[in-house]
Order: sequence, then structure tokens, then C-alpha cells
Amino acid sequence: MELKWLLCAALLILGLVDVQTHDEEDDHGDDVIDIEDDLEDGVEEVEETKPEASSPPPSPKVTYKPPVPTGEVYFVENFDKGTLEGWVLSKAKKDDTDDEIAKYDGKWEVEEMKDTKLPGDKGLVLISRAKHHAISAKLTKPFIFNTKPLVVQYEVNFQNGIECGGAYVKLLSKTTELNLDQFHDKTAYTIMFGPDKCGEDYKLHFIFRHKNPKTGKYEEKHAKRPDADLKTYFTDKKTHLYTLVLNPDNSFEILVDQTVVNSGNLLNDVTPAVNPPREIEDPDDQKPEDWDERPKIPDPDAVKPEDWDEDAPAKISDDDAVKPEGWLDDEPEYVADPDAEKPEDWDEDMDGEWEAPQIANPKCESAPGCGTWQRPMIDNPNYKGKWKPPMIDNPNYQGIWKPRKIPNPDFFEDLEPFKMTPFTAVGLELWSMTSDIFFDNFIICTDRAVAEDWANDGWGLKKAADGAAEPGVVGQMMAAAEERPWLWAVYILTVALPVFLVVLFCCSGKKQPSAAEYKKTDAPQPDVNEEKEEGKDKADEEEEEEEEAESNEDKQEEKQKSDADVGSASQEEEEDEEEEEEDGKPTSEEEESMNRLKKS
Repeated sequence: MELKWLLCAALLILGLVDVQTHDEEDDHGDDVIDIEDDLEDGVEEVEETKPEASSPPPSPKVTYKPPVPTGEVYFVENFDKGTLEGWVLSKAKKDDTDDEIAKYDGKWEVEEMKDTKLPGDKGLVLISRAKHHAISAKLTKPFIFNTKPLVVQYEVNFQNGIECGGAYVKLLSKTTELNLDQFHDKTAYTIMFGPDKCGEDYKLHFIFRHKNPKTGKYEEKHAKRPDADLKTYFTDKKTHLYTLVLNPDNSFEILVDQTVVNSGNLLNDVTPAVNPPREIEDPDDQKPEDWDERPKIPDPDAVKPEDWDEDAPAKISDDDAVKPEGWLDDEPEYVADPDAEKPEDWDEDMDGEWEAPQIANPKCESAPGCGTWQRPMIDNPNYKGKWKPPMIDNPNYQGIWKPRKIPNPDFFEDLEPFKMTPFTAVGLELWSMTSDIFFDNFIICTDRAVAEDWANDGWGLKKAADGAAEPGVVGQMMAAAEERPWLWAVYILTVALPVFLVVLFCCSGKKQPSAAEYKKTDAPQPDVNEEKEEGKDKADEEEEEEEEAESNEDKQEEKQKSDADVGSASQEEEEDEEEEEEDGKPTSEEEESMNRLKKS
């Protein structure tokens, strides 16, 4: 067993030494440049004849094919034409902003992603940073909220991550004032949807503007925040699919990469609520002057105890304290520094009389203390503080006062908030501190299946291409070994060592050690032949003992049998003797006759 462990340890040490040796060769690669240059020609010839079997197999290529909608759509855009045809760049200025940054002059381009795995797949890219951007496009026809759902879907890739900025879309309301050339932050919209981030606040907006049927004014309603962690979608630099599904029954779903991350109902899960309360507090109601809100009051019948001393101090001096021996009463705690010197530029007229700085008295270092000794202060056991009467329940308590409720004059009830203002355009109005935000594959429709087909042909293709481009574990190991050939030794040891150990410990049987396997020590070892002979003699002795025991048992049984026979014979003789004695005895009649003869 010890030999096995020694062999395992030797293999491990061999692997570590091999790895360390090759690490040192990598670290000192510059020292062997001349040798490698001298052997360059020979290496090239060897490489020409070396088979390329060690290179990982090429990944399957995914060919890009522009997605095509499979049903009726209100808007669709994949940017594969390579132009901004159909899109309008805003020329507006932002109100209440410095003129230097008020213009919507951020650049937009249609191009492929920087690290695209799908050649030919283009998208809309926000190029500039720290700029206002605004671009929009008309729908094929206005979307009217009636009996069909609304599905809004598009892709976003933060190619450089995102510091502070958004990638949300606005569905621009159908109004007479709508002018895409002047699209800005105050332009009326029906829905705003998409990711937004600043600092460590990661958001996924769903905001809709609801019209008050009484006043005609619009108010923004914000959906509750998702419970899911959104950080990955902003930081992993991958293309993500954002989907909003709004149903005529007022339910909504928000999906990222075809997974629901938020859902709810327009009547219950937005802030502020769509419908105001039926009653409100009367703004003209005032609390009465005699209204008592005190749940507890001091007991008016309580009396301060006679022995209550309010003047007793909280601390008193300890009368049992004793001044430590060696206390230096005449020495101050601090003295002037004898080594200090007045600065040369000291002006007594301006700075006053110079005094040496104070330092701790060196004589006090070895003493328990210096200066006037005072008794330490301790808690006063008789201290009670200022007396206060105990608190009792207030018999006049009326509770916390609240204004009375009155009917809300602004109350209304809209049970169909889904029926929002129709919209006729889609736009991106953004500010970003990060450039190269990639947008692609916009679709607006009423059929969820159409949006899913569009996603599978667009975003799904990107996902497949990214997966095909990423090497598997084996591919990554092969690539690493191509760069560092010494890793092959590590791989071999990593695979071979467990197999060897399994074979060693599981497949090897347990056998009796031979004479040659005895450990060589100074202590005398028994001779194997003698051990065998002793074992044989011992076995013979055991057999003889068993035979002797069996013979003794037979003899014992025979003895018991003979004794039993003897006993039975003697018993029969005794019985015969008794019978003879009885036969020899005279009867009573014979005795009488004999007695008569004697008397006569």
C-alpha cells in the first residue's frame, strides 16, 4: 500500500515540476530568442510536415437571412437596407437647457455591430456620447386600441456597456401637432417602454399617459418595478430582446429574451392609480380645540413619597478610597519641555512672551500619580432623580383626529385604461454618456405569434451565431494548449492520474504477502518454511487431541454402561437373598408349635 502512495506522489511531483519548468521557460522566453532565430528554418520545415489534427474543429457557421414578418404589422424595421430611409432626424432644441447641449445633434448610423457574428446583419447605432439624440419613423397606419392586443418588440445591445443613459422607445400619439422634424422631449407620447440606467439604478420602463375623462389632462402612469435582477442585461454586451404585450383586459407582460420579468394589470399595478378614490379628506375640516389625543396622562392622585430626595446627587466621592502609596502631591502632571528652544523668528511684540510647550512630567512615569489626590466618584445609592407621577390611561382619550371624508369631486372610474390615445409613430429620444448603442428588428403588431416568429428569425439567429462562435470547453482547452504547449502535460496528468488511481485501488486484489515482500528491518524475521512446518505440526496435534477426546468419550460411555449392568445384577442378587431369607423364616403357626414343645 505504501508503494502505491509513493507512486502517486511521484506522479504528482512530476506534473508540478513539468508545469513549473514550462512556466519558467515562458517567463524567460526573451533569453532564447537567438536560439529560436537560429533554428527558425528548421522549425518552419517541421511545421510544414506537422499534421493539423490538433487544431479544434471549425464552428458551424450561421448564415444571416433578413427576418420577414409572418402576419399583419403596423411597423417593422430591420435596417438591412443599410440606410435611414423612412426615419426622420430631429432638428429641434431642448427647452430649459444650455444652447451648447440643447440641440438634438447626436449622430445615428446604420451599420453592423463591432463584434458581429452575423455578417450582413445591420442595425441602428447611436454613435455620439454626451449628446441629445432624436429620431423617429411613421407607422404604416395608426394603432387604435380596441379589441386586439398591442405587441411592441425590439433589440438592444450596449456594445460598450452603459454608464448613464437609456435605450427606450416612445410611441408618439396621434395629434395634429405631431411633427417628426421637431421631435423632442415634450412631444406627446402614448407609451414609453425600454431599458434605462444611471449609476446603479437599473430600470425597465413601462409608462403610459392616461387621459382624465373629467379634466382632459394627461397623467403618466408607471408600472411597478420588476422583481428580476436587470443588471446583466446592461453589462454583458450581448443583444437582448425587449417585448411589451398589452391586452384588452388591461393585463400586461414585459419580457426580456422571451422570458417574463414583469406582469400586472393597468388598474392595480401602476402608480399613481388610474382611478382616483371615491372619497377624500375634507380640506376645510379642522380639529376641535378640546379634542384629546393623549392615550396616557400623569396620575393626578399620585403623591411624591416623603423620603424622596430630589436633591441627592447622582455621583458621590468614594469614602473608602485610599491614596496610593508613592503619590507625588507636590509634582505637577505636566511641565515645560526643558529641551525646547524659542524660535529665532519669534517676535515678542507680535507673538507675545514665548513659553516652552508642556510635556508629561517624567517623574510621574514611575509613580502612581502626581498632583493633588482626589477621591474617585461612584454612583450614589440614594439617588432617585426628579419625581414624576406614574402614567395612567386617559379616560378622555378620543383617538387620533382625522378630517372627515367627503365625496371626491374629481372622482371618475375608467374600467378600460387599455383604450389609450392612438399612436402613429415610433421614436427614440435619448441622452447617453456611452456611445455605440445598437438597435435592431423593431416590430409593432397585434399578434403575439407574429412577434415571436420575427424574434426567432432575428434575435434567435444572433443568439445561435453567438453560441456557435463561442468554443466549448474542449475547444477552449485546445486553444489554450496551442498557445502554451506545456498544458498538454497537465491535461495528460489530469486525465491519467484519476484513471490510474481507480485501477490501482479498485482492481488490485488483496493477497497474502510472500517471503520477498517482508519489510527489511534489523529485527529478525520468521522463516517461512519453519512457519509452514509449525503450522502443519500444530494441525496434527489438534487432530490427535480430537481423536483422544473421542476415545475418552467412548470409554466413559462403556464404563457407565458396565456400571449400570453391575448395579442391576447386584440388585437382582439382593432380591434373591431377601426371598431366600423369607423362605427360611418359620411361620407364626410353626413358632407356636415350637414354643409348646419347649415348655413341655
